[in-house]
Amino acid sequence: MPELTPDALRAAVAKIAPSKIPGLTQHLFEATTNAQQTQSLAPLRAFVHSWAVFVAIERHPARAARLHELERLIDAGEHEPSDAITEIRRIRDTAEAETDL
Repeated sequence: MPELTPDALRAAVAKIAPSKIPGLTQHLFEATTNAQQTQSLAPLRAFVHSWAVFVAIERHPARAARLHELERLIDAGEHEPSDAITEIRRIRDTAEAETDL
C-alpha cells in the first residue's frame, strides 16, 4: 500500500488505474474546498479513505475483477443481490483492513 497522502494515492492510482485520475483530482478539489469551508479535516479524511480502499482493491487484479463482476450482476438486476452484496462487503472490509485506517 502507498502512504496515505493525496500525492502517494495519486501516484498509485496513476499506476493501476490511470483513467481514474480525473475523478481523484475532482474528489480532492471538492474535499479541499469542503475542508476549508467547514474548517474540518473530515472531508480530507474521507477522500484518503475512499481512495486508499480503491487502491487496496485495484492493486489485486483478481479481487478487482471479482468486485466489478459483482457490481455488474447487481446493476443488471437479473438475480437476487444479497449474496453479491455480502461478497462486496467482504472485499471492501478486506481492503479497508489493508489500509490501516
